Amino acid sequence: MAAARGTVFLDSAAVSWQFPAMPLDIKICGLKTDDALAAALAGGASHVGFIFFPKSPRNITPQEAGRLRQAVKGKALAVAVTVDADDAFLDEIVKAMAPDMLQLHGHESPRRVAEIKVRYGLPVIKAFSISNAADLRATKAYVGIADRFLFDARPPRGAELPGGNGVAFDWTALEGFETDYLLSGGLNASNIGEALHIANPPGLDISSGVESAPGVKDPALIRAFFQAVRAAQAGNAA
Repeated sequence: MAAARGTVFLDSAAVSWQFPAMPLDIKICGLKTDDALAAALAGGASHVGFIFFPKSPRNITPQEAGRLRQAVKGKALAVAVTVDADDAFLDEIVKAMAPDMLQLHGHESPRRVAEIKVRYGLPVIKAFSISNAADLRATKAYVGIADRFLFDARPPRGAELPGGNGVAFDWTALEGFETDYLLSGGLNASNIGEALHIANPPGLDISSGVESAPGVKDPALIRAFFQAVRAAQAGNAA
């Protein structure tokens, strides 16, 4: 099982390469294949995300997520990502996948988040679309309800996806923000050093930045991202 935040113990027999645990959480989101999942776990991901949203190229069935999820046990936390899902769909996901956490990436109200937490007894990550510091005010109504926040870039005009658009926002908006969160939106191996330096987030969430095409996770890009994180951490510590 995952130990303290950011520390994940890996089964050495199950992976071909390993790195020391990192002092921040990293969630690889939108996983659909065994190879990509193995790369995420081997890199030291603290969380892995499975997306249940038909419009997304990363959409997966609850049954397939349940199969992949078996390899995650004892290595990372499995997160079910939904967008304004109703109880019937959430029931199906929770039954088939047995996630460790739920991520709500739609327009779920504080009341809806509270209802979902009570219904499933699972911790909840609530996502917010951010373009500037003023957008952070929306989080106040969720403090004490959501277990963690996720900050993604506001989708481009006309976009059908609430996240995973490969767009970043101004990370200086997060300076001084103290509530626990995951930084998302447009992250990749090339810019993660700057993101860590500016925002110093407690956690990261990446999806399109480790893909060779929309919805196609690339194990090599996943490895490169973890390597870039470690290089940036070493540079910041020097």
